[in-house]
Amino acid sequence: MAIDRRRFFRVTGLTALGAAAAETLPGSAPDGGPDPPPTGLTARRWAMAIDVARCQREEGCRDCIAACHAAHNVPRFENPKDEVKWIWKEPFEDALPEQHHEHLEARLREADVLVLCNHCDVPPCVRVCPTAATWKRDDGVVMMDWHRCIGCRYCVAACPYGSRSFNWRDPRPHVAALTPDFPTRTRGVVEKCNFCEERLARGEPPACVAACEARALVFGDLEDPESDVRAALGERPALRRRAGLGTQPQVYYLL
Repeated sequence: MAIDRRRFFRVTGLTALGAAAAETLPGSAPDGGPDPPPTGLTARRWAMAIDVARCQREEGCRDCIAACHAAHNVPRFENPKDEVKWIWKEPFEDALPEQHHEHLEARLREADVLVLCNHCDVPPCVRVCPTAATWKRDDGVVMMDWHRCIGCRYCVAACPYGSRSFNWRDPRPHVAALTPDFPTRTRGVVEKCNFCEERLARGEPPACVAACEARALVFGDLEDPESDVRAALGERPALRRRAGLGTQPQVYYLL
């Protein structure tokens, strides 16, 4: 289709005007892409070690749980059926059933053990998700995209650790005090621990680690021989939950 001289100059003039306006937009990068993120904590493979004995010292302590749930707007439902949790405690025999036996020393047999997403090297939840709503980052953190989640709950069924919760109800009215810098979820999606990836991006350790005064939680780069987590694992024997399944969990329990 032919274009007359007047229309040609009108179109090219508007194009040039739009390009000039784009160059002056505040906060935009020169190439039109997003601004680079601030430097945060990085690792080749994030992992956590939990000192069971240290965790037992303060009986009934739930500081790490409270800090995690407050930081991530985790709702609190009165009905246990609707419970949503990112980190919680279970009896030793439930958390590590393959290690439990009648001759186990009393301090372990009676222990309540912290459990959370294990951020497996071979995560079955990632394999079964039909929408790629859950995936594993290069540094090992198993992530969730709540906008992609369709609520099929395949990941819930695939996880052998019970580490994922489904929002049967709208969780937002059941958050005691909203944290504005972390997204809230909606009814019909799955959620779980994310190793505080948003805090790592800000150069901060996970909320549970920062809140633990007993220093029972050790977090760091498993691939760094000088890291705290490697030092802890080198000094004490450690267990992993259902390690025989081949998922390669990256949460370790120091005995």
